[in-house]
Amino acid sequence: MQSSSPSRGLVTLLATGAGVSVAALYYNQPMLGVIGAELNATDRQLGLVPTMTQLGYGLGILLLAPLGDRFDRKRIILMKAAALVVALVASALAPGIVFLLVASLATGMAATMAQDIVPAAATIAPEEQRGKIVGMVMTGLLLGILLSRVVSGVVAQSFGWRAMYFAAAAAIAAVLVACWRGLPKFSPTTQLSYGALLASMIALWRKHAPLRRASLSQGLIFMSFGAFWSTLAVMLHHDFHLGSAAAGSFGLAGAAGALAAPVAGRLADRHGSEVVARLGCAIAAVFFAIMFAAPLFSTQGQLVLIAVSAIGFDFGSQAALIAHQTIVYGVEPPARSRLNALFFVCLFVFMATGAALGSQVLALWGWQGVVAFSTVGSICALLMRLKRS
Repeated sequence: MQSSSPSRGLVTLLATGAGVSVAALYYNQPMLGVIGAELNATDRQLGLVPTMTQLGYGLGILLLAPLGDRFDRKRIILMKAAALVVALVASALAPGIVFLLVASLATGMAATMAQDIVPAAATIAPEEQRGKIVGMVMTGLLLGILLSRVVSGVVAQSFGWRAMYFAAAAAIAAVLVACWRGLPKFSPTTQLSYGALLASMIALWRKHAPLRRASLSQGLIFMSFGAFWSTLAVMLHHDFHLGSAAAGSFGLAGAAGALAAPVAGRLADRHGSEVVARLGCAIAAVFFAIMFAAPLFSTQGQLVLIAVSAIGFDFGSQAALIAHQTIVYGVEPPARSRLNALFFVCLFVFMATGAALGSQVLALWGWQGVVAFSTVGSICALLMRLKRS
């Protein structure tokens, strides 16, 4: 869109918008207990709240994110921000669990404004700085994921769960005003009808081998990632008799991912995305593999080893993610929104698959089986990057 480097203020706005919008997906998770008590919901009904939110996000990526190629992205971001404010306020006012489930689905779909912001960042960035700028925006997105659960837990405990939803709506409203004033307009890159726009995604997948390799390689890492995090709490409870608070503390390893994003972006600009993608895959594989040594340590030593491993493989995973995004966004610039949708739908499917398979592996072969599964997945991701197209 422009050859000059975007201002620091604009990049900060995009990073903040990405973080605040994606955080809306995770606010509900620490609040489920208090929500259930007030709405008289069963555990099964409560489990549907985050499920509906994530389902809405997946549907939004597939069905709404491609519109960024057809219309002005600024307009789409503003419309989704407005919809997200409405959905969050509706959640805050929910009189019952069914109403909250519908509002959660809408929240997930509207929160895909984050998936319009990241391609927007790639569009405003000059080619030689694309990795750096995408990395900075992804830092905001990752911090939104990391901090959302912490913030919602504290706010809900102090002021109630409805207050958290109102606060989230206010934050999105502030971002909406800032984007209205600060975002440039983005020219559409295609005049395809909506149906043709969605159909063209199949052609894009078939046409671009770099897109397929990036999606499948990162997908394999996310499958390993999903297997680990979906089984960690169960393992800690069974093997170490630790509760959910201790399991949640391991999630702070996500801070490593946030730190990896800008570093990986700069390295991708300097040395090439391929080098950084391979390095990220290798780091993830190594840090998954070192957990095989856990039985050699004391109980405390094993917990430290798991924490160190989580920091390491999360760093590698996020480094590979930034490199793969840079590759994908450079494939066919006029189709960035559709390429982004394909990429993240693939990651979404792989992560869900990893979570499902991880539970089965844990039941059949224990924690060492999960470690083996995650290590093999990351090695396969590296082999895919080493394979010549």
